[in-house]
Amino acid sequence: MLFLLAYLGGVLTILSPCILPVIPFVFARVDQPFRKTGLPLLIGMTATFALVAAVVSAGGPWLVRANEYGRFAALALFFVLGIMLILPVFTDRLTRPLVAFGNKLSSRVPSRSGVVGSAVLGVATGLLWAPCAGPILGLILTGAAIQGATFRTWMLLLAYAAGAGTSLATALLAGEKAFAMLKRFLLVERWIRPAIGVTVLIAVISVAFGWDRGILTRLSIASTTGFEQGLLRSLHSAETTHAPGLTNGSGDAEPSFEDATTWINSAPLQLSQLRGKVVLVDFWTYSCINCLRSIPYVNAWAEKYRNSGLVVIGVHTPEFAFEKDAANVQGAVRELGISYPVAMDNDYDIWTSFDNDSWPADYLIDIHGKIRHRHVGEGAEEQSERWIQELLAERPGETSLPEGTVKVQAKGIQAAPDGSQIHSRETYLGYGRTQHFASPNGLIRDKSTTYYFPPLLELNQWALSGRWLVQDEVVSNSSQTAAIRFRFHARDLHLVLGTITRRGTRFEVTLDGHNPGEDHGVDTDGAGRGMVRDHRLYQLIRQKGQIKDHLFEIRFFGADTQAFAFTFG
Repeated sequence: MLFLLAYLGGVLTILSPCILPVIPFVFARVDQPFRKTGLPLLIGMTATFALVAAVVSAGGPWLVRANEYGRFAALALFFVLGIMLILPVFTDRLTRPLVAFGNKLSSRVPSRSGVVGSAVLGVATGLLWAPCAGPILGLILTGAAIQGATFRTWMLLLAYAAGAGTSLATALLAGEKAFAMLKRFLLVERWIRPAIGVTVLIAVISVAFGWDRGILTRLSIASTTGFEQGLLRSLHSAETTHAPGLTNGSGDAEPSFEDATTWINSAPLQLSQLRGKVVLVDFWTYSCINCLRSIPYVNAWAEKYRNSGLVVIGVHTPEFAFEKDAANVQGAVRELGISYPVAMDNDYDIWTSFDNDSWPADYLIDIHGKIRHRHVGEGAEEQSERWIQELLAERPGETSLPEGTVKVQAKGIQAAPDGSQIHSRETYLGYGRTQHFASPNGLIRDKSTTYYFPPLLELNQWALSGRWLVQDEVVSNSSQTAAIRFRFHARDLHLVLGTITRRGTRFEVTLDGHNPGEDHGVDTDGAGRGMVRDHRLYQLIRQKGQIKDHLFEIRFFGADTQAFAFTFG
């Protein structure tokens, strides 16, 4: 299954917005023999994938930096080639030394220069292709970084490269027929190459400045990231919930941290190393409000029982694609003051080994390596701490433990919710899990569409206004002014937001058509103003007075803002 997934990921990559800039220059060579141009290009690209895997297995921590250097080199090469397509004089001057050198070798290798040139172009294509080839290639490369260049990781990489090569070869062959027809009937030879050169330069500039992630997303005929994420989720049968619950008993499971994607605050750990210790495993993800409100207690337990034999390990299993980014998670770890080890579980391997199904979820493992207690959701912290004390007391020679239970006075987003007043539940906006959508004419999947607010919203209904693209896990606005409404009943309103523009996006929120005033959240002021910069959870409303039904609206002043889910407290 995973090999098929890797192959399909490679095939679909050609439709990704990030790959579109590569295609015009590839088409510029389709009027040449496939054996001397197309085939070496494909081989060069595949070899680059193999080289990237070798770099990963040899030194995962500096892969990103090395990959960026390769990306810059590829962009520079494509820029020069684009100029060569536009200006024949420049091409003649630039290649004159190479032609002279080639003439000396022509008797020995008369056709090798074309093959080598195509192979070099393939290497450049691979360097530009690999950094944005999607989550499935990320799975393969991170597996190589953690486990080394095993036979399995090489075969997965080969399957991915075969898929990418299949799609590119199809484009080359189809392009050759298309270009032959154009040259026969339209005589486009004189202008087609300069036009492609201009396209290449525009593409290089857009990629270099990050514009491609916004512009090309709307030009792409498909969104492969959403499809790949759907394929990845199909591998995990467990449904996620946030319902609190307690279980008490002994377990015979053999959970493992072996397949962690990355470790933060620690070298890689294994449960076998921790025998004799009591281990608290906390599953969380940094945009989950329930997790954020639980972390102050986990932090306090880690500090209080550090010298009594307790080891706390956070397992960050992402709910949304942006939570797979190591830099995002590291920033959240710093912001939350987490000093205990955190294992990034991008592939859900640790999640699966624990048979977990919820965020947050805590597992207490005794000194013999057996799971003794499980706590799902936030709340019941005092009972959880009593369990910690119970298992620590079982350690041989343990004579005294810190008394009492921790008292946490969290502030801001992490403050305890008002459970008696929460009549609105977590609501996802992407079509994969959304409900109660109320804009007229319904929700249109994967197509930029203009939406309108209905005259009225019932409790827990939501709607869009302006031009939006609704995808599996996210809605993205493509107009300069766009808005979302939600009728809710809770003290706090949060929204998971992000933006793909580097400068950020301004927004304003209202309650029942008015500025929130004293009811503003930590990410807004009294006038309801705020700014989206990072992908994270934003607290937009915290009511100070009587809690009742309210009509919430957020209006964005700039395109390319992403909204994922509402949560309440």
